[in-house]
Amino acid sequence: MGMFTVTLIPGDGIGPEVIDAARRCIEATGVRIKWEVRQAGASVMDEYGTPLPEEVLESIRKNKVALKGPITTPVGSGFRSVNVALRKALDLYACLRPYKLYPGARTRYTDVDIVVVRENTEDLYAGIEFAEGAPETEEFIRFVKEKKNAEIRPDSGISLKPNSRSASERIVRFAFNYARENGRRKVTAVHKANIMKYSDGIFLESARKVAEEFPDIVFEDRIVDNMCMQLVQRPEQYDVIVAPNLYGDILSDLCAGLVGGLGLAPGGNIGEGIAVFEPTHGSAPKYAGKNKVNPTAAILSGVMMLRYLGEKEAAQRLEGAVARVIAEGKKVTYDLKENRDDPTAVGTSEMADAVIEAMVTSGEAAIRD
Repeated sequence: MGMFTVTLIPGDGIGPEVIDAARRCIEATGVRIKWEVRQAGASVMDEYGTPLPEEVLESIRKNKVALKGPITTPVGSGFRSVNVALRKALDLYACLRPYKLYPGARTRYTDVDIVVVRENTEDLYAGIEFAEGAPETEEFIRFVKEKKNAEIRPDSGISLKPNSRSASERIVRFAFNYARENGRRKVTAVHKANIMKYSDGIFLESARKVAEEFPDIVFEDRIVDNMCMQLVQRPEQYDVIVAPNLYGDILSDLCAGLVGGLGLAPGGNIGEGIAVFEPTHGSAPKYAGKNKVNPTAAILSGVMMLRYLGEKEAAQRLEGAVARVIAEGKKVTYDLKENRDDPTAVGTSEMADAVIEAMVTSGEAAIRD
């Protein structure tokens, strides 16, 4: 078994607690990892003058893999979002979010196993905006009036939504390759091409074109509003979903709701030969340091990381242990109890201990020499 070097970014708020829980669970699999700890977010603003120091990016570029906690973007830092800045700097174009229902989770559903693949670099998250009343906004409104004979109200703020053919094809191909490599049967492309004929139209055309290269995978498309209804009514009919940035963001949270909430939602941001794994949830500052929140999303992000590193057997063992702890429902955090005030709920680190113990007792932990 080789040794991997992984950048570890604890993050802000509850980040350090959930990431420490994940790190301990990953180490308990026996996979040998050297962690290179790097700090980012609100906590380093005073020292570095930026929430995303260059040394963080350098470490990830060097190691190619990172495990990251949620990060608060400090107000007035010049960043709209540290996460968006990180994805742009490293061209992490694919946001991969698996939503799997583990029996014992608090949900109305019984059968959900959906992977959302979200385009990460363009669409409304490109960040090209015109502020209300700014001279360039007035100029843009005049331009639209002149070229398109369309009126935009003078008191408007404007966001641009670019969808390119190249980025659309790239994300759809990623989704199909993921489906093929993971024994998935179907890819559903989500869009609003009936209204946005040029931007979403390109996304849909690209999806249809790429689908032809994968005759072994079923392809379908859905309009985003209809997709929301379908997911609530019949989530078991969906497998891999690929979507532009904004729809992917919204559908991700909808799917998290199907499986029991953001505390169970892992994620990965992946580029060419580089990947950052992180829970989907935020930094929840009001819970920071209270050892209260569910570490499952962070631990499952670790499972995704192990799979990415090729340690599939270790990933399987760790995921199996998480599933057993949730199914048993004893040593779990408050959000996994039937009654959220249940006094038998355990803390973040105790739930991680239970996962490690579940690997040991099932004979699935590492046999150390």
